[in-house]
Amino acid sequence: MKKGKLNAITDVTGVQVGHVTLEQKLSEKEAVCTGVTAILPHEGNCFEQKVPAASFVLNGFGKTVGLIQMEELGLLESPIMLTNTFSVASVLQGTLNWMLAENPAIGDSTSSLNIVVGECNDSYLNSMRLMAVKPEHAEQAIQNAGTDFAQGAVGAGKGMICYGVKGGIGSASRIVEKEGLSYTAGVLVLTNFGRKEELAIANWKKDDDAPEKPDGSVIIIVATDAPVNSRQLKRLAKRAAIGLGRTGSHVHNGSGDIIIAFSNAVTFPHKVQHAFTQEQVLRDDHELMNELFQAVIEATEEAVYQSLLHAETTEGRLGRVIEKGEFNH
Repeated sequence: MKKGKLNAITDVTGVQVGHVTLEQKLSEKEAVCTGVTAILPHEGNCFEQKVPAASFVLNGFGKTVGLIQMEELGLLESPIMLTNTFSVASVLQGTLNWMLAENPAIGDSTSSLNIVVGECNDSYLNSMRLMAVKPEHAEQAIQNAGTDFAQGAVGAGKGMICYGVKGGIGSASRIVEKEGLSYTAGVLVLTNFGRKEELAIANWKKDDDAPEKPDGSVIIIVATDAPVNSRQLKRLAKRAAIGLGRTGSHVHNGSGDIIIAFSNAVTFPHKVQHAFTQEQVLRDDHELMNELFQAVIEATEEAVYQSLLHAETTEGRLGRVIEKGEFNH
């Protein structure tokens, strides 16, 4: 399918991505090799203007924050934050600090706040027990957000491993067009899963010496500007699992494979005076819905590959080195 101008999740107008990357060799045994990634659903105030959202848990070996309320109400009211497993609490605190500063009414004259944080385990390379990610790093990642962002071994992806080689952040987008209508579906992934022999890319070099590591995880973020509601977004999220499977993933027992989808076609104000709301949503049986399904599948598959192709050979704790993947020529 046709790709967006940037071939990234930020082809969905208003979506922004920011990173903070932490890398420091502390000793022969210890190294910081981690970070934070922030995905902003639109350019406005996330709390005051919420967007429809949904999640799909393909395999639940993961530690997330905020999915329960998002599932119950079908709304996202914060940036989506990504980091390593032991830094979820720090990133939650930092995001809370940022959102409280942006919204003086939260916790005072209005309700509390639901922040969404996802994670993958980067402890093969990163000295995760040191918990190097601090709340201010989450704030900085949000402040760094823009439409042009790095991929590969950056942000939350700095210490991640995918299919036995260096993984991390990847992104792609697809455009659907029908009957004069045009919408974009964009995907961002945090890849930390898979065994070397599973990867489905043709001519990919399979390194017999690649380290065996515990089952990993993947977080997939799906964004669109198509007018779809939370129920339909869950349908899109499920299709991302097909794109993941195309890359060769077997979804191992210890893998946290979690998909979050949102649309910024319409925003819902935090406070309204009237009792009813009206929204225009795409019909399930319109051909555009099938096109969106395909767009999400293709963008997810390519986003995984982009996370590998943009990554760089990385040295972490205990002298461990994870190489950038290569093609056989």
